[in-house]
Amino acid sequence: MRTFIAVCLLLVPTITVAEDTGVSITPDVVYGHKDGLALTFDVFTPKHDAKGIGILFMVSGGWYSHWAPPEQVQGLFKPLTDKGFTVFAVRHGSSPRYGIPDAVSDVRRSVRFIRKNADKYKIDPNRLGVFGMSAGGHLSLMLGTTADEGNPDDKDPVGRFSDRVQAVVAFVAPTDLTIMVKDHPQRLPAYANFPALDLGMKEAESHSPLKYVTPDDAPTLLLAGAKDDLVPIDHSRKIQAEFDAKKIPNQLIEYENSGHGFVPEDMQQAVTEMAAWFEKHLAEQ
Repeated sequence: MRTFIAVCLLLVPTITVAEDTGVSITPDVVYGHKDGLALTFDVFTPKHDAKGIGILFMVSGGWYSHWAPPEQVQGLFKPLTDKGFTVFAVRHGSSPRYGIPDAVSDVRRSVRFIRKNADKYKIDPNRLGVFGMSAGGHLSLMLGTTADEGNPDDKDPVGRFSDRVQAVVAFVAPTDLTIMVKDHPQRLPAYANFPALDLGMKEAESHSPLKYVTPDDAPTLLLAGAKDDLVPIDHSRKIQAEFDAKKIPNQLIEYENSGHGFVPEDMQQAVTEMAAWFEKHLAEQ
């Protein structure tokens, strides 16, 4: 899972500091703290024709969340910033020190923080999307299926804001963690390599988006490889069936020639589909 984002980055143009990309970067914005450590995101704002739409990218593979110079990764977001979307690259408390419950809590806070500061970032707080790849897709789906309106009595002002998003795109996303933890008899051996999956069955169920689909969930695009042997395509098929049953706008695109990492032509097509999904559900309002 950690290699998936690296593969994606190979498919986008190399960006240098000297190049004028038409994007303004605000690095390392602190949206919270834990154990004396800062939780941060980078902001990529179009210099021209910004539409006031915010897209959060979950920086997560295997529930590891790594920092990289934003100038080196902004090419990944070019299809979105070219459409006038403002992108937030959100990092969470990383495995192995922090687990999946921590990551989910962190990204919830990031949405609340961004919504609270919407005026600062010149975005509409009611037009937020989220996307991620692999573990990042799981976190995106958790935001899409389990959000709340915030607690108006929270002592922390950030906690008073909703963590709802209005559109989700999930690449090769795990949707049912109960089949990935050690207590499941058919668990794939590869999952032993991911410390974040060291969960009890009850905790795994409580962090599985498949278990939480309800009619008020965000419109969701699922992108999956038919040859994926790490996160089998049934993860996407099963949650799509739940979305259909609850009449949630959704689409599953299956790439027959791709596995957990998409081949270049599939990735390019998938990114185009992602941008179109956000445009349809966030820009065309």
